Amino acid sequence: MMRIACGVEYDGSPFYGFQRQKQEPTVQQCLEQAISEVANHDVTLICCGRTDTGVSAAMQVIHFDTVASRTPRQWLLGINSSLHKAISVLWVQPVSDDFHARFSAISRSYQYRISNRSVRPALNRHYLTWQRKPLNHVHMNEAIQCILGTHDFSAFRSSQCQSKQPIKTVSYAAVSRNRDQVVIDVTASGFLHHMIRNLAGTLMTIGKGEQPVSWMAEVLQSRDRKQAGMTAAANGLRFINVTYPEQFKLPIMDDYES
Repeated sequence: MMRIACGVEYDGSPFYGFQRQKQEPTVQQCLEQAISEVANHDVTLICCGRTDTGVSAAMQVIHFDTVASRTPRQWLLGINSSLHKAISVLWVQPVSDDFHARFSAISRSYQYRISNRSVRPALNRHYLTWQRKPLNHVHMNEAIQCILGTHDFSAFRSSQCQSKQPIKTVSYAAVSRNRDQVVIDVTASGFLHHMIRNLAGTLMTIGKGEQPVSWMAEVLQSRDRKQAGMTAAANGLRFINVTYPEQFKLPIMDDYES
């Protein structure tokens, strides 16, 4: 039995999220079908982090176990030739048995993009949230700094979250602007269900001037989801990257920036 790791990117708009479920298609279902065809046996995969309906990924990492003997190039070409066009495998690499796509991960990074202009976006509309009211990204960036470090993120946790505990460690958090796009970037040890979307909704409330910068810290400390802003739409969210210990020698995101 051999363990294989893959880097995957996908456009989340055609899918009901990553995880296999009754509603189809899902990213996991499509990947498992394609991989099983190449392996000539049924394959079940593990991913580094599940994404919701409509959420895209620039570098999702998965692993699966197989008895099939294939070169990385054979896996890569074979899987991609059978995949849904909205999914691409970027690289394939054999890994040791102690590698686990989820539990070996050190950190994960998400990005939330907002089209901030008076006219709704036509280009890239599936990957942007539209906010017509002007957003003060400087105030949003100041507000988000309070989440750095280790905190209880219950105030930004969905009621459907299945995580055993709400404590996460955030190593990077920033809000920036590129012309009419406001971008929220967060890197953490892990994320709760809807955590980034709830953070984004809260930050946009501050950006519109409806709440002061200090409100972000008050919401975080309250540990009460009812105190935070609305859950922002899924289409602005993208899973950006995941990092692992150097011992696994996996390709880095910079080589596959999209």
